[in-house]
Amino acid sequence: MAERVVLCECFARDGLQHESDFVPTERKRALVERFASLGFTRVEATSYSNPKVVPQFADATEMLQALRRREGVFYKATCANLKAVERALADLDAGFGANEISLLVSATESHSQRNLKSSRADQWAKIAEMASAARDRFRLIGVVSVAFGCPFEGAIDPGVVVDDVRRFLELGVRHVALGDTTGHGTPRSIAALFRRVIAEVPQVTAIAHLHDTRGTGLANCVAAFDAGVRHFDSSFGGVGGHPAQVKYGGGYTGNVCTEDLVAMFEGMGISTGLDLDRLVETARFCEETLGRQLFGKVTRTGLGLAAETANV
Repeated sequence: MAERVVLCECFARDGLQHESDFVPTERKRALVERFASLGFTRVEATSYSNPKVVPQFADATEMLQALRRREGVFYKATCANLKAVERALADLDAGFGANEISLLVSATESHSQRNLKSSRADQWAKIAEMASAARDRFRLIGVVSVAFGCPFEGAIDPGVVVDDVRRFLELGVRHVALGDTTGHGTPRSIAALFRRVIAEVPQVTAIAHLHDTRGTGLANCVAAFDAGVRHFDSSFGGVGGHPAQVKYGGGYTGNVCTEDLVAMFEGMGISTGLDLDRLVETARFCEETLGRQLFGKVTRTGLGLAAETANV
């Protein structure tokens, strides 16, 4: 059997948070439904962020209420604090909530203060409350931001990241994404940290949330795969990275580009489970949504031999 990876499409949340212009609720719904129909079994659908901080997702409840679901798909909502989890629970009780939520921590104090307006200690206390409130109602995804390098503090002690993964596990979180939030990772550092996490905390499913800020995104994904990672986050067109109101990483932090990542994996004989015939069409739909050409190379060149390899 061919090797397989699980991709989470992040355009509708991590991608759109970078946009200053509000994307209509109906368009967000269409995006999320299209991603699920393409074969993604994990889709970032929205965020319960404070609308004053991230106005792009002021319509989180309305979008989820309108969303037509597919069996077997996890629709994820990002939650930064207990109030966000309470909103997620209210929507779930109303019959239309997300079935997966993410809980965020930063590997450094500086990024925690800048991105979450909270110290690491305070954020971990919040996460404990959030995990307790949410347990058994959602699949929980822990996220460690700036795990491979911080734009404010530089290099990260890998032991801090491994300890953060353990803390998530102790709180009942069994899926943890390591974020290369501003693209400081290299194939060597990516592989080394994921190997250590997988070896020392094997009960956790490790997820690679890598960014292409410095052009190393695809190479870093291969390194993560070789280290044993089988779950990856990506965004059509390579958009997103941080809220439009929060600037760091030179203003561009771009996610790994979905269409290019899929072409690479499929060309390597690694199945993504996606409908390749509609991949480029979907990338162009994302470009239409934002009204500009995005960063995907495959959108311009086509899948090439990757499509042939996928059909072998």
